[in-house]
Amino acid sequence: MSNNRQRRDAAKRKLQRQVERRDKRASALRQRLLVIGVVAAVLVVVGVVWFATSGKDDTAADSGAAAADTFGDGVAEDTTEDPSVDVTAGPCEYPASPQPAAKQVDPPADTAPPTSGTVDATLHLSAGDVTVALDRTRTPCTTNSFVSLVEQGYYDDVVCHRLTTSASLSVLQCGDPSGTGAGGPGYSFADELDGSETYGAGTLAMANAGPDTNGSQFFLVYADSQLSPDYTVFGHITGGLDVLEAIGAAGTDNGGTDGAPVEPVTIGSVTVA
Repeated sequence: MSNNRQRRDAAKRKLQRQVERRDKRASALRQRLLVIGVVAAVLVVVGVVWFATSGKDDTAADSGAAAADTFGDGVAEDTTEDPSVDVTAGPCEYPASPQPAAKQVDPPADTAPPTSGTVDATLHLSAGDVTVALDRTRTPCTTNSFVSLVEQGYYDDVVCHRLTTSASLSVLQCGDPSGTGAGGPGYSFADELDGSETYGAGTLAMANAGPDTNGSQFFLVYADSQLSPDYTVFGHITGGLDVLEAIGAAGTDNGGTDGAPVEPVTIGSVTVA
């Protein structure tokens, strides 16, 4: 009888030890889960903060990528309104762009320009004169801006910073006083497109950094080129195409198909008739 009692007492003590060990393991597990939950919550908060702040950086990066687009103006679209500029006085709107002007200039004062006829202009390049006819009927707002910039001397002594010489793309790009390809007039304006735009030899078109980001940069097409109809065609070359062809034939300063002209090309001035 005594042996049976001893065995029962030993079994009870063993069971008690098992229960105590199980309770300790459960307590330890609860503590680990609590720690894991706290860490996870911290990581979620950090992730939310990182996403919010990195989203702003991504926006800037996207703008930079847009600026590098083919014949990009480098002027990102302005999504804010400048209360000092009345952009509702007429069919043309010239809101301030995020980037400061590469050369001090005012937006066009006339927001309701003529919508018919042409404007003749002459680009007095260091390589020779090029004459163009600007189309008021098809692109009144673009023509209005170009004429306004000309009248303010914006294009005087400005380098044509980019030349392309490939079989499918042959253009000279000008209009950035900074010479970097990222400068503009401090304002932007909407595209004037109908989807039928082509870029044959003799085309005069606006450069841009995406939809409705036109500024001051433009390109002159000296041989038939293949581009999507995303660039406002606001005129055509009426004389001096041979000057542009010679610039293209001389090539780029890097020996490739895209770079600055090997012989620097400068706009001395532009005159309008």
